Amino acid sequence: MAHKKGQGSSRNGRTSNAQHRGIKVWAGQDIRAGGIIVRQVGSTVHAGNNVGTGKDYTLFALIDGVVKYERTKNDRKKVSVYPGISSDQSAAAPSA
Repeated sequence: MAHKKGQGSSRNGRTSNAQHRGIKVWAGQDIRAGGIIVRQVGSTVHAGNNVGTGKDYTLFALIDGVVKYERTKNDRKKVSVYPGISSDQSAAAPSA
């Protein structure tokens, strides 16, 4: 008599969900206030101007604007959001 169950599908199905980390918005792209820019483990990319940090080190925009990746004087990577005319606003703007 077998003392172990067969290793079939009854023991499968316990994998964890993917965490979807990485850069979500690249340099030069428009972003709305509250939009996620980077999801990361630890502060690989630091928050710059108009960027907030969540408790899990997620970086998000505090204002509407354009994303720009920069280097600090310590050679750290940082991301900032600067107000500017986005591509969807310029298309909607009336020309005089």
